[in-house]
Amino acid sequence: MKKMSTFSKFERRQTLARLTAMGIVGVLGPAGIPGLIQEVLAKGDLPKLSGINSLQGNVTINGVPAKVGMLVKPGDKVATDSAKGSFAIVVIDKDAYLLREGTSVTFEDSKDRPGTLAKVLIATGKLLSVFEKRPNNSGIAIRAQSATIGIRGTGCYIEIHPKRTYFCLCYGEAAIDGAGMDKTKVIKTTHHENPVWLDESGGNMKVENTDFSNHSDDELILLEKLTGREPPFVAMGLTGKY
Repeated sequence: MKKMSTFSKFERRQTLARLTAMGIVGVLGPAGIPGLIQEVLAKGDLPKLSGINSLQGNVTINGVPAKVGMLVKPGDKVATDSAKGSFAIVVIDKDAYLLREGTSVTFEDSKDRPGTLAKVLIATGKLLSVFEKRPNNSGIAIRAQSATIGIRGTGCYIEIHPKRTYFCLCYGEAAIDGAGMDKTKVIKTTHHENPVWLDESGGNMKVENTDFSNHSDDELILLEKLTGREPPFVAMGLTGKY
């Protein structure tokens, strides 16, 4: 993914128009994620703080109340409370994460390379993530219930539900494994083409197509911006065309 400069005036107007059309601007006001996106539009930039970059509501790191600027490292657990509008944005190296309300995520350390992120374990909630492209054989695994999703450089969104998980590979490539699957399911996308349910209600993992839901290109642009990148769909003129 290419490096990204600050938003142009045209890009800001486009994004603001999309937020208005979604019913976000003017309804919720400058609070939560919509407020944060509006702040980026107004300033044209956002401080690239590592660790807890932004938060709203009660957010903890390993059970301790978090503040903006606190470091998050491999081995740490970050959780948001269940109040509507609670969130945390976390930056670890060249990866960035948006945890919505009621979300608990553990960033697991590598046993072979201590201090290096190996797995992202999402126990509850909703997680939007963007990842730096990694060399072959050095990707990160996302663990969501009984599903394991292998990724390299990509953006993805996950929601945990009873007995099943919503997974949208926003762009990039992912390999899905789960209980009882005959073979690994590989998904490649450019722009949200193939959202799926990872259904484990019958004991064996089923991968079933579904609809795009509950995340936005503007959020992905914001996260990638924090790592100095731009989602590939921007240059393709696909932003907001779900």
